[in-house]
Amino acid sequence: MRILVTGASGQVGSAVISTLQETDTVVAADRSILDLSQPESLPGTLDRLAPDVIINAAAYTAVDQAEDEPALAMCVNATAPGVMARWAADRAVPFIHFSTDYVFSGEGQRPWREEDATAPLSVYGASKRAGEQEIAAAGGCSLILRTSWVYAAKGKNFLRTMARLASERTELRVVADQIGAPTSARLLADSVARMLTGGRGDLCARATQAQGVVHISASGATSWHQFASAIVEGLRSRGVRLAVVRVVPISSEDYPTRATRPRNSRLDLRRLGEVFGITPSPWEQDLAPQLDIVAHELMQNASRFSELR
Repeated sequence: MRILVTGASGQVGSAVISTLQETDTVVAADRSILDLSQPESLPGTLDRLAPDVIINAAAYTAVDQAEDEPALAMCVNATAPGVMARWAADRAVPFIHFSTDYVFSGEGQRPWREEDATAPLSVYGASKRAGEQEIAAAGGCSLILRTSWVYAAKGKNFLRTMARLASERTELRVVADQIGAPTSARLLADSVARMLTGGRGDLCARATQAQGVVHISASGATSWHQFASAIVEGLRSRGVRLAVVRVVPISSEDYPTRATRPRNSRLDLRRLGEVFGITPSPWEQDLAPQLDIVAHELMQNASRFSELR
């Protein structure tokens, strides 16, 4: 298959490309090729690229900044995916789109099911929900993958930030009352590859069975504080020298942000297993290979710095 992956320079897009290019022809599209802030340009570009499948991993993800740029967030996260989904529907091209737990209110403690009512707390969440609605209205073969707390060994994300701060500071203060499942971009990429193994017809049949929406994350749940603690402990156990002495739990009120974050980001993964036969690994197991990469990089950097001195 000729698979178009948007958001090629992002952590999810790059992981998907790396995985799929082993078996398929992958067209990697970053903003220079497909600019989602210019939706009117997308149909012509898609005509030229002529994909058999589209995987949309591109998004406006600056959650706090979106509060000040609602029109841009809505354009990139809703209008543009809608344009692409309609183009795909008109040509019977399957369309896979990544969404987020931020479409939910974050209330309660039960994992969110696909059919639960959405009630986003932020502009970002509202823009992602609007994108889901645009895709569903397009009427083609589409699959929305809602995920949570995505990170990778590369790029800008919580894992990389904690690793850097733990090298610089003796104390880290991390929110402990938001609960979810840290999910590596690699887990998402591997899962998408499995979804595509049966070909386009099989994908569309399963997407219909899933009613167009599937939740996907690592299994289990933890807090940001526990996730940060696992990162610190994991790096130390791999021989990385860190400055941090304490990882202190704090409340969301102690760390105010421009956009409100959901307290409960747990996702119910039963549909993923029932429809696609995928049982994600626990978040701790998912984290380990990413820590290996980050630890190796940090120790290499420390070695170079020592040599320069």
